[in-house]
Parts: sequence; structure tokens; C-alpha cells
Amino acid sequence: MSTITYLTHVEFGAGALARLPAALEQIGIRRPLVVSDTGLAKLGILDRVTALCPAASPAFLGVPTNPTEDAVLAALEMYRAQGCDGVIALGGGSPIDLAKAVALLATHPGPLETYAVILGGVARITPAVAPVIAIPTTAGTGSEVGRAALITLDDGRKLGFISPHLFPRRALCDPELTLALPPHLTAATGLDALSHCVETFLSPHFNPPAEAIALDGAGRIWRNIERAYRDGSDIAARSEMMMGSLEGGLTFQKGLGAVHALSHALGGLKSPSLHHGTLNAILLPGVIRFNAGSVGDKLERLKRAMGLDAMADLADEIAALNRRLSIPESLGGLGVLPSQLDWVVERALADHSHATNPRVATAQDYRALLDAVM
Repeated sequence: MSTITYLTHVEFGAGALARLPAALEQIGIRRPLVVSDTGLAKLGILDRVTALCPAASPAFLGVPTNPTEDAVLAALEMYRAQGCDGVIALGGGSPIDLAKAVALLATHPGPLETYAVILGGVARITPAVAPVIAIPTTAGTGSEVGRAALITLDDGRKLGFISPHLFPRRALCDPELTLALPPHLTAATGLDALSHCVETFLSPHFNPPAEAIALDGAGRIWRNIERAYRDGSDIAARSEMMMGSLEGGLTFQKGLGAVHALSHALGGLKSPSLHHGTLNAILLPGVIRFNAGSVGDKLERLKRAMGLDAMADLADEIAALNRRLSIPESLGGLGVLPSQLDWVVERALADHSHATNPRVATAQDYRALLDAVM
């Protein structure tokens, strides 16, 4: 028996942002809290959004690179103090995930960890979650159409919170909002989206619709990521990247794998602060090689969808793409220390993505995968 669900309402295309007032009215949000970051405020994108909101809508901009429990509680305090009744998430995966956690705690008693997947929290999340409208400004995480949020707790655990009640009520996917994304973030977020398509496709769970979507997303990203990287103003490439990212998000219900188990754990380090998409890009080739004997003909199907030669080595092709996009080559180069790896392995084994890797990974396997990219 398999459960297959697609519930998100998406407005997609250049100019989709203009649908925000209608979305607020349809959902019944009269006093939204806008969750974003200082970078988007400097670019003027925040002003474009707040201009479409009810007058004097408050904005929380204290979103860290990897959203934390402390930041969730700070945003929740603003939500309550300002009398808000819904959340607008503007940005990449970090603001969107943080907004979901705020919406959860706005209507459910704490502490936050009560609702973590690995602590049996899925059944504790009710339909009372406050409404969220997600407006992505990257083509990477797919969180705007996902039922999950990843939050680093005060004790360093990076936990997943998953529920059909955490889907944003609306996703306004406007590729024009990604035109200002610099090349290095275009690359890192795009490879994040590619890792979603690859890992969900390789997951052993049965969900043919999700697999078809993942294949389409992988092809769109592969054909367009270098175009968007070289010319950020290429709206056609930006649109294809945003659709590929959205498709990666639509397949999350099939489960991810070892790439994300490890990157979630690494993202929980207090220092250095690591970008999730960059970590996924670094880890993906090695994990593909690790899983190669456990996925049947799926690597061949991926290569066909991506337009690669039948004799090509997919892991090598992705590693070469990483180099062309100037992705850092090692975790050590990002500041990760060998002394931190045992902690990372322990967290990876406890991560919710560990269970859906197509090949069972041991602590020794995870350590070898990390050592190979140190």
C-alpha cells in the first residue's frame, strides 16, 4: 500500500508575484508576518512584496543560513506581538522552512522538538497550522511545495518536521525574482535541486508519478543550470531552473537518501556555517557511486532523461559539472574538521533521510563517504 499525494496550489511564471493580494484574500490572511532576510531587503525584493501586502505588515529578517530554533522563537514572538494570522515566506529554503515552523508553533504548544519526525511528531501536527504563502527567490530547495521543514535545535540537532499540514497554502513561483541571484548561489541552489531529483528518483519507495516528475526535473536542471550560471538574465533558463526545483520539491514524499542524511548532519554544526546546496553538490557523486549496485536500471534512466550518453558515468558527469560551476571540492576547504566527523556520522544515522537511501549505509560507510571529500 502506498500513499501518493499532491496538494499544493502553485502560481507559476513571470509575474506570478502579482497574484499575492488575491492569494491573501482567498486564504483569509489579513495580517501577515513576512519572513525573509536582509539580503532580499537590500535588493528591494522585500519592498516589492510588502507593497502588495496590507499596510504596515511586519517583517522578520533574522533568518540564519541554516534556520534555528532560536530564530523560530524570535519570529514567533513578533507574530504574536503584531497580531498576525498567517505567514508569507520570501526567499530560499531557510526563510520558507523557518516560516513553516512559526506557523506550526503559532497554533501548537511547544517545545518545537515535540513535532520532529524522528521523535514521533508527525501525528501531533494538526490542521490548525497557520496558513503560509511561499514565494521562492532561488531555484533550489523546493520547500515552497514541500511538506517538510528542517530546523537546527538549540542542542545542535538538525531535525525534520514533516506533515501534510505544513504544505504552504499557496506557492507563487516567479522566475523574475531569481534574476538577481549571483552565479555562486545559482550553482549551489541549482545543484541542490538536482540532488533532490536524483535522490528521490533513486529512493526505493514506490511512487511512479514522483519518479516521472523527478526525471523531468533532473533533465530541465541539467540542460539549463550552466546557462543560468553564465547569464543570470536569461529568463528562459531561470524559468526552467525554477520548474526543475519545484519538481524536485514535489517528489520529496518519496524520500531522500544518504546525501541529505549527511548534509543535514553537517548543517547542524555550529561552526563552520555551511550552505546546504553546496554540501549536496559535494556529496552527490560519491553517494551515487555508493548506491550504484542497488538501484537497478535507474542510473541509465536518469542519464537518458538528462541527455547523457549511455556510456557516461553519472557520478563523474556531476563531479565535472561541479568543477565547471566552481563548487568547492572538499569539506575541509569549507572548514570542516576531521574531529567533527564522528558527530556528523551519528547525526546522519538518526536523520529521517537515512531510511530511504536505496542501499543500507553503516557508520563506517558514512565515515568513508565523508573522508573521500575531506
